[in-house]
Amino acid sequence: MNRFFKIIVSLLLLAVIGIFGYTYITQSGFFKKPLSPKDTIEFRLNDLKLTVFYNRPSKRNRDIFGGLVPFNKVWRTGANEATTFETNKDLTIGKAILPKGKYTLWTIPNKDTWDVIFNSKQYPWGVNEANQVLRDSIFDVLIIPVFVTQINHVVEQFTIAFDNSTDNLSLTMAWDTTKIVVPLK
Repeated sequence: MNRFFKIIVSLLLLAVIGIFGYTYITQSGFFKKPLSPKDTIEFRLNDLKLTVFYNRPSKRNRDIFGGLVPFNKVWRTGANEATTFETNKDLTIGKAILPKGKYTLWTIPNKDTWDVIFNSKQYPWGVNEANQVLRDSIFDVLIIPVFVTQINHVVEQFTIAFDNSTDNLSLTMAWDTTKIVVPLK
């Protein structure tokens, strides 16, 4: 009887530990989908390779531009970690040359235009503890103004993409009802 009792108590103890462990893991977010998942996009054409790494926040019924993302202030262009842009070839963006390399990508959104900033410094995170952007402007390599397009549908999750559908390569960014296009050559 004593051995049988020890086995029952051991099994009950394992069951309790399993239930507590399962509850802790599922309630702490270990298995929950992240609110701003990471994404990497790539574009390849002949010997050109472009890569963007970023985190994709969702709208979730919030006012985005002019609200969550204030106008006329530097935005980390995504969530969490600093967004990076990498090219293995020199690019012409607007009328300026962006040398091959890896850059952090920042923007200054406004109602009608955005400034898109390629910064040569790599930052481990997009903002500091006080939620201030980490960008240091002395490392800005290129700043290009682009026009805003209002689109007639809502983009729920911030999206960066490459578009070469008309043989005019561009980097696009869209969220909510706002879209910008950065021409690349």
